[in-house]
This record gives sequence, structure tokens and C-alpha cells, in this order.
Amino acid sequence: MSLIQSIADLSLLLVEPSTMQERAIRTHLEELGATIIHTVRSGTEAFTAMRAAAPSVVISALYLPDMTGADMVFSMRNQPEFVLTPFILVSSETRVQVLDTIRQSGACSLLPKPFTTDQMERALMSAIETLDPPLHGDAIPNPEDIRILLVDDSDMVRHYLRHLLESVGIEHILEAKNGKEATMLLAGHMVDLVMTDYNMPEMDGAQLTKFIRQQSWQRSVPILMITSEHNQSRLAAVEQAGVSAICDKPMEPAEIWALIAKLLAQ
Repeated sequence: MSLIQSIADLSLLLVEPSTMQERAIRTHLEELGATIIHTVRSGTEAFTAMRAAAPSVVISALYLPDMTGADMVFSMRNQPEFVLTPFILVSSETRVQVLDTIRQSGACSLLPKPFTTDQMERALMSAIETLDPPLHGDAIPNPEDIRILLVDDSDMVRHYLRHLLESVGIEHILEAKNGKEATMLLAGHMVDLVMTDYNMPEMDGAQLTKFIRQQSWQRSVPILMITSEHNQSRLAAVEQAGVSAICDKPMEPAEIWALIAKLLAQ
């Protein structure tokens, strides 16, 4: 049984330079029953605190005095001890180019400012599911036999997804940086699931999906697209090409696990 069973069990690290914003966020957290909340003001202080005592969840503002929240989570995802630590980014940012960077950063949840207590609760419950992976028992029989191909031009995203999959016992994982590399791997390796990004150089996720469905000897393999793309016409074209399911970035592990279980059961 997991030691993390409720929000009250979580050890929360809040990275917030504004005292006023800290009080507002604390109010939401305390309403939800959180009692272990440690606050720091910068990214540097956050890493010092994390190395002293690993938190269950990091909650951070986007703009910090020494780095951005996106920079911080990028760094966390490249450090083995923090690669799977749930990260909730809180921001009032509305610019599309900035939001896309945030979605690609490896954050588990993105909360807008202002957010509601219900929105924070959903983000924290997703974090609990990350800490206690639900894919056990009959959900995915024999995860050690499952073969997955990860396709994403971001080393950080592939690294994070690999650790996420390994945390539930999936051991056979191939990686490609774009659709072109993926087609070469698919020519010589049988896989049970393809997990791919949309926007990639040389061959994007839409082109890869079309190739698999029309030219690959593994035409029926399930394809899960994990993307920050929000252009509805592009996403509609991908669905028409034959993608099996779409998951938005930022990636909520609970949603990824549920989709994997559903696709592999088909």
C-alpha cells in the first residue's frame, strides 16, 4: 500500500517569490487538508530544499528571480532523483509560444492564475496517482512483456516517459527522435504501442501515423499521440489518419496510464 493516500500525506514544496501569492496558494492547499508545506522564493533555493528533503510534489510559479518554472522542471527531469517528482506549474501567462514551452517542459499539471480550489485538488490527486501508479493487477497483464516505441524530438520528454513506463514495470522501450527514425525501428522491431509527439522535424506525428496505417507491416498497432498541438484542423487530420488516442501536454500520468491500459486491451 502506498504511503501517500491523501493530500494530507503530501509533502509540498511551494516555489513562489510573492508573499501575497504564497498566502493565496496556501489558503487553497490548507482548505484541501495539506499540512506539510515548505516555501522557498527561487529555483536555487528549491533545489537546495529538494536535495535536503525530497518533496512529494513541487508547486511553482512560472517567473522566479533566477530562472523560470519551466527551466526548473526541465532540470528536474534530467536528474534521476527528481525525474518523476510531480510538478505543478502556476501561471497567468497567456502567450501561445510561452504556454507551448510550458507544456513541453515536463510539468504534470498547468494551473492558470487565478485558479480554484477544485482545480488545485485535481492537480494534487493526479500527483498522488503519479506517486502510486494504478497499473497493477489485471489492468495491464504482464507489463514486462509489453514493447513500446517512444517518438519525440525532446530528449527530456522521452526520458520522462521512459521513467514513467518503467515505474509500472514496462521494460521493453525503444526511442526515436522523429517519425523518420521511428519508421526504421518499426521495420525491424515488433511493438505493442507507439507513443508519439505531433510536432517533430523530418517527419511529424501526422506523417508517421499515415505511414504506419498505410505502409508499415504493423498497420494495426495502437498509436497514442501526446502533444501540445491545439490546432483543431490538424488534430482532426491526425484522427482521420488513424491515431488511436490523443493526450494533451502537460502530461498527466493518470491519463497516460488509463489510455495505455485501454489501447492495449483492444
